[in-house]
Amino acid sequence: MRKYVSVLLVFVLLAGLAACGGKAQTAETAAAPAETTAAAAATAAAGETTAAPAAKLEDRTYTVVCSADFPPYEFFENDKIVGAEVDVMNAVAKKIGITVSYEDMDFDAIIPAIESGKFDIGMSGFTITDERKKMVNFTDSYTTACQAIIVPNGSPITSADDLKNNIGKYKIGVQLSTTGDIYATEDFGADNVEEYTKSTDAVLALTSGKIDCVIIDDAVAKAFAAANTGLTVLKTAYVTEDYAMTLNKKSTDLLGAMNGAIQSLLADGTIGKIMGQYIK
Repeated sequence: MRKYVSVLLVFVLLAGLAACGGKAQTAETAAAPAETTAAAAATAAAGETTAAPAAKLEDRTYTVVCSADFPPYEFFENDKIVGAEVDVMNAVAKKIGITVSYEDMDFDAIIPAIESGKFDIGMSGFTITDERKKMVNFTDSYTTACQAIIVPNGSPITSADDLKNNIGKYKIGVQLSTTGDIYATEDFGADNVEEYTKSTDAVLALTSGKIDCVIIDDAVAKAFAAANTGLTVLKTAYVTEDYAMTLNKKSTDLLGAMNGAIQSLLADGTIGKIMGQYIK
C-alpha cells in the first residue's frame, strides 16, 4: 500500500502522507404519526403488510481513520490527509449524504479501533481476509491492487521465486499487520521478515542496507521507488488482492448505504476516474 522520491522527501511527504475518532454509527428511523400507525394496524388486520420506514443515517460527522503514510492512497499534503481512497470516500459520503473527517493512525491499530467502535470507518488499502472479517465488516471492493517487491538496483532478487528458492538468505521488510506481512511470514518464515510500523521505516531500512527487499502494495512501491534513487520495483506481482473499507459490525445501515454508493460510483466510472488520476 504505498507510492514513493529520497527517503527524506518521503518522510516529509508521508509525515505528511499505508490502514480518527467517533463511535460506531447508529441508525434512526422516522417516527410514524398516529394516523399512519392506525392505518398500518387496520391493514394488518385485513391480512396485508406494510414496508418498514427506511433507516436514516445519524446526522453527525463520521470519522474515517487511515494510515497516512500510504501514498497514493492516503498521504499528507500541507497538513491535510489526501489521496485516492480519500477521494473515493468523499464521493461515497456525498452520494449517501453524510459528512466525514479524517484522522491518521498506525496501520496495525486501525482494525482494533474500528472493532471497538472508537472510529466509524477504516481504510488504507485493506484486503478482505477471513481473520479480519472476524473483527470488522468490509464494504464491497472498489479497486484491485497487488503486493509488489522493492529491491535496490542490481539486486540478485529478480522475482518472488528468488525469495522462495533461497529462504533464509534474504531479509524481507514489511509494514506490520499488512497482507504483505501476513503473506511474507507464511511464505518465508517470521525469522526472515522484519516488521515496521511505518512503510517509510521499511524503505529507509532498505536504502540503508539493513534489509534486502520490501514487500508492499504496488502503487505505494512505485511511489517510493520514484522518490528514492537506487530502488526498483520488480515487474512480477507477488500477490493480487482487492481493497475495501472496514466498519464496525454494528454499523449495518452505514455499510448498506456505502455499498450502494460504491456500486453506483463503479458503474458510472467515478471510482475508475479517481484511481486513474493517482495510479498510472
